[in-house]
Amino acid sequence: MTGSGPHEATAEAFEQQRERLAAVAYRMLGSRADAEDAVQEAWIRLARQDEASIDNLAGWLTTVVGRVCIDVLRSRKTRPELSYEDRLPELVVAVDGGAEPEDDAMLAESVGLALLVVLDSLTPNERLAFVLHDMFAVPFAEIGEIIGRSTDATKMLASRARRKVQGTPQPQEEPRRQRAVVDAFLAAARNGDFEGLVTLLDPNVTWRTYHPKGVLTTVGAAEVAEPVLRGARSMTSVLPVLVNGEPGFVAWGANGKLLGVAACTVVEGRIVELLTVSDRKRLDAMGLPPRPE
Repeated sequence: MTGSGPHEATAEAFEQQRERLAAVAYRMLGSRADAEDAVQEAWIRLARQDEASIDNLAGWLTTVVGRVCIDVLRSRKTRPELSYEDRLPELVVAVDGGAEPEDDAMLAESVGLALLVVLDSLTPNERLAFVLHDMFAVPFAEIGEIIGRSTDATKMLASRARRKVQGTPQPQEEPRRQRAVVDAFLAAARNGDFEGLVTLLDPNVTWRTYHPKGVLTTVGAAEVAEPVLRGARSMTSVLPVLVNGEPGFVAWGANGKLLGVAACTVVEGRIVELLTVSDRKRLDAMGLPPRPE
């Protein structure tokens, strides 16, 4: 094969697979930039491959992307400067009700925050088995070939991952009702209404806040409400946004200082997961919408 790349028909077939491959890689890596790199690596490897040796292009590409993602996940676990547990999934932020077509596409391919956090807790092999089988219906035999495991061993990996994922809160309410809960939460916080806040929080609510020194996790309605009230005092303006499809807000303080972004997972009228980011480096990388005038 020449160095000019895949033939036109193969290149066209690859483009038809690109969106699905990017979705697979995003769910594996929690980062759209890393996902795009994985898909690009699959294209490079395809350019080096004898096309006649590929019986099933979709399967071949899925295998390549899967192996690239496994390598990335394993390298993350061996890098001490990047704590695996403290790694923030890439957040897709769009103005609530004002998404541009590109934002709509980004939100459609995003994964709920709670699920992304749980996926990050899985081993690379568990994550691949779960993502490919449960989200993309790839047969266990094919997944086993990617990770070098038997079909039965791969089924066990997926089952173990599924048990870990099953406890992930999944919003059932329509977006308008979820937003109403978050609006009420914001109003209570800004009014200093401790009791009102507690009633809007699940008794076992989990709050993860990402700041420059790492991640702080707080559990419990009263335990979360108290620091939320303190933080709300410095907010002078907020903008409703969607964060990975879930209701949230961006907050600014005095002199237009960006304070952070928050996302809420609402189940049965209460917030069960709260994620906030105040780390300026992370915030700058998000491409957040501007402060409302």
